[in-house]
Amino acid sequence: MGKPAATDRPCLRSLSHSFTLDFIIGFEREDDAERVRAVLEKRLGRFGLTLHPDKTRLLPCWRPSTTQQSGQGPASFDFLGFTFYWRRTRTGHWRMGCKTRRASLRRAKQAIYDWCRRHRHQPVKAQHAALGRRLRGHFNYFGVNGNFPSLLRLVEATKRAWYKWLCRRSQRKRLTWERFTDLLRQMPLPRPRITVRIWGV
Repeated sequence: MGKPAATDRPCLRSLSHSFTLDFIIGFEREDDAERVRAVLEKRLGRFGLTLHPDKTRLLPCWRPSTTQQSGQGPASFDFLGFTFYWRRTRTGHWRMGCKTRRASLRRAKQAIYDWCRRHRHQPVKAQHAALGRRLRGHFNYFGVNGNFPSLLRLVEATKRAWYKWLCRRSQRKRLTWERFTDLLRQMPLPRPRITVRIWGV
């Protein structure tokens, strides 16, 4: 058999990130993406595997033009609990941004709210320790550079949920927001922190 013609080979210049069975491949040319997708479907088929029809998409995700001064990038996409999108930097340049997916953040808030409700009668120190572990676990996964605002929103939601359910405890002296603020000074919740840098700032 002769060598395939050069036109049959994708002119690949791509970036691939693989996480178990989820992965992203980026291409400069749409025709390369189409060819690789077709080849990938055939190769997976040899092992009785298929691409997930709802999760496998071709998206235009090129960097917006430097002349574009407002608006958004061509597309955004969700991947492993994050939303990736184009954003403007303070210097006016376009850069790929990453934030906690809206549904993921909503579930995290609801989980903490439910935990505070169920464990409101535990000692305050035990509650503080448990909430700290939950927040640090969240930061370890979602603490990606560019995602600080989403982390901060979860901390603020945790404060509100904890305060609400501490107020529901049977006690003679009502817990005011001022007293709760003093409690947080003595036992502060973990501060949001970036644990992973997936690209330069």
